Amino acid sequence: MEIGIVGKPSSGKTTFFNAATLSNAKVASYPFTTIEPNVGIGYVSKECVCKEFGIKDHKPIKGFCLRGIYFAPIRLIDVAGLIPGARQGRGLGNQFLDHIRRAEALIHVVDIVGSTDIEGRQVPVGTHDPLEDVKFLEEELVRRVWSILNKDRRRLRTQLSATRSESQAADILYEKLSGLEITRNTIVDAINELGHPKARDEDKLLKFVRFILKKDKPMLIAGNKVDVDPDIAKENVKRLEKEGYKVVPTSALGERILKRMRNEGKIDYVPGTDHVEVLKPLDEREKRALELIEERVFKEFGSTGVQEALNKAAFDLLDLILVFPVEDPEKLTDHKGNVLPEGYLVKRGTTARELAYMIHSELGEKFVRAFLVRERRRVGADYVLKDRDVISIRASR
Repeated sequence: MEIGIVGKPSSGKTTFFNAATLSNAKVASYPFTTIEPNVGIGYVSKECVCKEFGIKDHKPIKGFCLRGIYFAPIRLIDVAGLIPGARQGRGLGNQFLDHIRRAEALIHVVDIVGSTDIEGRQVPVGTHDPLEDVKFLEEELVRRVWSILNKDRRRLRTQLSATRSESQAADILYEKLSGLEITRNTIVDAINELGHPKARDEDKLLKFVRFILKKDKPMLIAGNKVDVDPDIAKENVKRLEKEGYKVVPTSALGERILKRMRNEGKIDYVPGTDHVEVLKPLDEREKRALELIEERVFKEFGSTGVQEALNKAAFDLLDLILVFPVEDPEKLTDHKGNVLPEGYLVKRGTTARELAYMIHSELGEKFVRAFLVRERRRVGADYVLKDRDVISIRASR
């Protein structure tokens, strides 16, 4: 499972990536600091089941648990920023479009206070329209995918004209777009919704591309730099939401500062909350940073938004759920005695047998039954998992 962190240069996307993954990717206030993609592990959070089962000091072997909140690992990739002309190779556009092909969802980090122009150059706060950045990136992606279909348009037109069924058309288009990891089901859905695509009809082909990108590369807007000017940020968030975009106000810099101080043992902080408890003396710079985060971020927006953006991308855009497989349904342990060892992020609609295969291929092949710990009942291979299920799977010997 991979989420792409995208945006123009100097929008704060690498700071967002660093805050989400605790990495140290290079950050600077000039374009193209990110050249090669930064890849790391971020975490999405949801209420854990540990409190429900009376488990104290829960220490899973994958992910981690803080105050009854489980943080499940997910792969993130931060790629080079886009500027106008990217699809013609200007800047690092070709690399960008190649790097996002594996991403199942995108978080578009936008300078919500308009302090950088379309190419990422510094301008006075509030003088650039962030809506321009959003529409530019959307169109850049659409045109890039369209260019793949348009590369040998005459041949594509001949192939599509010769098809006798929508299924054949889906096969042709799926082969063309397989490098972007667009699913065949999505292509079939697009054909059912929009009709048979005609290679000679550019407008219809563009609609087709927009449909498949919206479904297979859904996008969330992280309206970043809210700490710079909360009033301008609020106004622009409302404008983007009015245009139909899903927007999370964020302060990636604020989150990065809080996590750094937490890791140094200076504060107690649970990502996604507005609670900070000072544990050790802070220097004047750290005190001032906390004051600004309290005043400009927590009081105005409730949190830094970084955790919320990750959660919305995983649970809303990708429709993932969190389940907890255990081997011993009484002790809630694996074969090594680890209690609630790992939460699995799976697509809604995943069955018990499919989960078994995710854990180990042999477990899936020899699946006999499953046991729902909370409900104390047996279920079969076709049982559809529910969010926060605790499940024990039995296999034949």
